[in-house]
Formats: sequence, C-alpha cells, structure tokens
Amino acid sequence: MIFRTFMTAKLGAAMVAAATFTAAPASATECIAPSDPGGGWDFTCRTIGRILTELDLVDGNVQVTNMAGGVGAVAFAMVAAERADDADLIVATSTVGVTQIAQGRYPAPLDTMRYLAMLGADVGVIAVDDDSPIQSLEELNAAMAEDPTSLVTAGSSGAGGWDHIRLLMVADAAGVEELSDIRWVQFDGGTDAVTQMMGGQIDVVSTDLGEIAGFVESGDIRILAALSDDPIPAFPEIPTAKSQGIDVTGYNWRGLYTGGDVSDEDYAAWVEKLETLYNSEEWQTAATNSGLVPIWRGGDEFETFVREQADIMEDISRDIGVIE
Repeated sequence: MIFRTFMTAKLGAAMVAAATFTAAPASATECIAPSDPGGGWDFTCRTIGRILTELDLVDGNVQVTNMAGGVGAVAFAMVAAERADDADLIVATSTVGVTQIAQGRYPAPLDTMRYLAMLGADVGVIAVDDDSPIQSLEELNAAMAEDPTSLVTAGSSGAGGWDHIRLLMVADAAGVEELSDIRWVQFDGGTDAVTQMMGGQIDVVSTDLGEIAGFVESGDIRILAALSDDPIPAFPEIPTAKSQGIDVTGYNWRGLYTGGDVSDEDYAAWVEKLETLYNSEEWQTAATNSGLVPIWRGGDEFETFVREQADIMEDISRDIGVIE
C-alpha cells in the first residue's frame, strides 16, 4: 500500500509536469508515445500518424507527443484523469505496458481504457556491443551461469517488465539458477539502453528489434539471438534462440488504446480507420522494413486479446517470482 501510494503521487506529479507543455490543439488528432523519442512506442505513433495523414483518414497532421515515465504509467494516468472522453486521442501500447498493468504497476486497472487495435508484433532480441567479447548466445549464457552478477543487463522496462522477463526466460532455459542475481537497469526506450551499452556502461540489452534496428543496420551492435519462431524477414542473418538450442520466444505486439469514456461510435470509427491503415501498402512496407511482423486484431477481438495477455503476463510474473 505504501508503495502504491508513493507511485500514485510520483506519477501524478510527473503527469502534471508533462501536461504543462504537451497539450495538443483542441481539434488536432494526437498520438501519445509513452516514451522518449526513438523507442518502439515512438515508432508506433510516428509511423501510424504519418500514414493516417497520407491516406486522408484524419484531417491534417497527427501530433505526436512523447510522455515518458513509469513505462507508460504517466501517460495512462493523464488520460484517465484528464482526457478519458477525448476521441481525438490515441495512445501507443504493447505487451510491455500490459505486463506492467498485470503486475499492478499502473495507477488504474486495465479496463480504465478502451483498446483499439494491434497492427503488428515486434521481436525481442538479445544484443551486445560490436566490440563485446561475447560472440554468441551460448557464451552469454555461460557467463551468466558462472557468475550472474558479472554482467549489467538493461532494457526499456523495469525489473520484472517484459524486456527483463524475456532475458530471464533465456537464462532460465540455459540453466542459470540464480536469476535474481542478474543485474538489471531500466531505461525509457531501447535506444537509450543501446546508447549506454555503446558507451560501456551496459553489457547486454534485451529489447525489441524495432527499437534498435538502426543500430543493427549501422553495425554498432551485434544481435546474439532473435526471440522468434523463425528468422526475421528484414534481418534473416540474425540467428533465433531456438536455432541455438534455447526454446524461448518473446514477441511484443504493438497497438493503440483510447480513453475509457470514448463513445462506441467514435471507438468503432477508430477501429475502421486503423484496419484500413493496416491493409495499406504503406503500413505493410513500413512495418516489415522495421522488423515488425504485421498482425491485425481490432475492436472487441483486441479487447479480449489484451485481457488474455494480462492474465498470461500475471502468471509468468508469478512463476519467476516477480509478484507473489
């Protein structure tokens, strides 16, 4: 209770600070990315916003607002408190956000919002700097098994978040016994984590490929494993964990929600627009080129899916000891 009260107060203060300089014009369509620029949520808003405009599905340009904090909790709190009925507002979310909610780390429950659609899934990856002495997933797992405290790992979620859970799943499958001893640092985006890794402060990053694809293309980092069933079409040379004997997958779907008081009519209109966008060549190309696997779920189907995902994340979190 003390933790929850502290977090609510902290998130409220951050929300007020963010709202003082991020408000959109009254009639503008706005997409909030609950992260710093460069992350997966930022990609979701900027790409979807651009294509909504290109396809004339909205009037004018879509304003993208970055509102980092609490792994999406600050934006969630602001929408719940101030813009629950704003039909011109959409917010990026993903497996990461729903995991945080499932673990009780947001200031309000899942059904505070209305979930619009999922347009694709990003693939989790385990990465090291290009100068790292660790050359393979086998070498990483051996290092963690020998001394779990020897490496500093990081991602765009807190301890127990989806990026962290995926790393622990890999370590667990490799036989690492003291999972709680693995050192973890949180950043508000995979880009920030990789930047710190390139600077020598971090040894390993667990995040989504879509967040750090530019670093892969430039050769600044080395991907040890993709947590997917099959090789990623945009990066077929990256080995999967499965191909290296570690039977772990870790997809991070990408989607959008809107306020819980948005009308059924406005909600249905958004689902229709997003389905049109999903089926466009523009989205299919942008998604695939960024390493996303295009997948559509919208409206009631997506609402059901999100709730099922929250239950799954709660079970996984309990199994690995993140929550009781």
